[in-house]
Amino acid sequence: MATRIDKEACREAYNLVRDDNTEINWAGFKYEGSMIVPAGHGTDYEEFKSLCTDDSRLFGFVRITTGDAMSKRAKFTLITWIGENISGLQRAKISTDKTLVKDIVQNFAKEFMISDARELEEDYLRTELKKAGGANYDAQAE
Repeated sequence: MATRIDKEACREAYNLVRDDNTEINWAGFKYEGSMIVPAGHGTDYEEFKSLCTDDSRLFGFVRITTGDAMSKRAKFTLITWIGENISGLQRAKISTDKTLVKDIVQNFAKEFMISDARELEEDYLRTELKKAGGANYDAQAE
């Protein structure tokens, strides 16, 4: 059966993360059968990480504040999590299903495909986003 996505519910979660007037900094999207639905959202990135288990495959849209001495700004990232115990067929399918998520999650600075929990560390993501962000005035102070 072809994968579908709950566009309205997923777009609502995406917009909560994008909204500068909320503290919400992540939204997850999981599989329920052949449907991609919101897995939750929140203000604590550790909550999102707890969804990323060896038996899960999901997408995450995360806001991370980056910046340097000159400016602070929000950067967004799309994370595809594939747990260690996910079958080869499901691993292959997640790549094609990602296009459904990208129809909703359209604005992000960097995309990650992760299956190692160490790569979910917020500092690692922040460093990678900084590299993708252009000017880094902190480098002058190092």
